[in-house]
Amino acid sequence: MSDQKILLITGCSSGIGYATAVEVKKRGHRVICSARKPEDVARLKAEGFETLQLDLASSGSIHQAVKQLLALTGGKLDAVFHNGAFGQPGAVEDLSRSVLRNQFETNLFGTHELTNLLIPVMRKQGSGRIIYNSSILGFIALRFRGAYNASKYALEGLADTLRLELQGTGIHIVLIEPGPIESDFRKNSFALYQKNINSEKSVYQSTYSEMEARLTKQGSTTSFTLSATAVAEKVIHALESEKPRIRYYVTFPTYLFAYLKRLLPHRWMDKILSLVE
Repeated sequence: MSDQKILLITGCSSGIGYATAVEVKKRGHRVICSARKPEDVARLKAEGFETLQLDLASSGSIHQAVKQLLALTGGKLDAVFHNGAFGQPGAVEDLSRSVLRNQFETNLFGTHELTNLLIPVMRKQGSGRIIYNSSILGFIALRFRGAYNASKYALEGLADTLRLELQGTGIHIVLIEPGPIESDFRKNSFALYQKNINSEKSVYQSTYSEMEARLTKQGSTTSFTLSATAVAEKVIHALESEKPRIRYYVTFPTYLFAYLKRLLPHRWMDKILSLVE
């Protein structure tokens, strides 16, 4: 490809990050994959990807990764896809301060710090794409997902503000908003639920049993679930388009709830959302 782009992706160990790395590389672009665990970095490297170890919960790791990134690329970077994140389940009143802080360290603070280190590179070039993988839960709230909801709402607030502040710089800010996607997200969330939520002492004990069934269910939990390549296709458009969209919706529920949120009164929306598992 004559117009080859250099793209950094966070959270490439599996799911959306991995699928995006594969599809973008097929398009002829140069992909720099990052992952938190050394074994995942080694596996990605063995598959032929350029790799970095990057833990978004660690400021030192972020700075070291950016240093290595710029050494690899000669100080250039066309785009970053902020995909690294996780979801901490649990009722809001069962979330301790430390658990909520841990959710934000990766999903918001680490992503924000990485962004701020990359903006000067893009300013110097006069161009760049900062692509955030948000969620349908970045604009609607669902029960027992409060930590994740809050982190994605906050991420969208920062992204929307940054877009206004970077007008005229040639740097485009993009939000990808997926609904249900095939990934290890539920499996990882269940492990965090077991670690951080004391269901036996919660007023939601009976409700948690239903949530556990959903988190441990094999396969898709809804017929609207799409493969991770559906997100990769949106990232490719955001990377290659001369004028990328501000928001890309992925999956039918995302389109539906974005429409309903604009149309319905708040109390009506609450009634509908309270029915969603």
